[in-house]
Amino acid sequence: AEILATPVRHGIKPSLIVFEVTESLLVDEPALAERAFKDLRAFGYRIALDDFGTGYSSLSYLRRFPLDAIKIDHTYVRELHSSPRDAAIVKAIVELSTSLGLEPIAEGVETEAQRAVLLGFGCIMMQGYLFGRPQPAEAFGELLRGGRPLPLLEPH
Repeated sequence: AEILATPVRHGIKPSLIVFEVTESLLVDEPALAERAFKDLRAFGYRIALDDFGTGYSSLSYLRRFPLDAIKIDHTYVRELHSSPRDAAIVKAIVELSTSLGLEPIAEGVETEAQRAVLLGFGCIMMQGYLFGRPQPAEAFGELLRGGRPLPLLEPH
């Protein structure tokens, strides 16, 4: 409980923090994961299923666990604009997510073409090099203090 209370002590709302979990955790320790998720949700934290579609991808996870978001793996996003199969998979994951009240998040967005296709599918949450590259914490802090706009996607 001490770790979970820390963000509140520092003025960060728990609802702004998202814990990302992989499907392998759900397979290896489902009962433990279920208890941990319930505890995290009780504190107001959000939970995202990471790399959806690359591992076991059991739809039962979407029923059993209290998730907030599904992260679409970059392997599907990479060829999104040139592979009808990848496009169909991504579109299906976006539609499944939204119909279940979960937020679809596309990983590995690197081009405007990928971004355009994802927006067309209704996926407005994205991450990847198109928006910014990894950087040291100090550089990110300077970016925030400097008042320069962050490279984030603005929904249209």
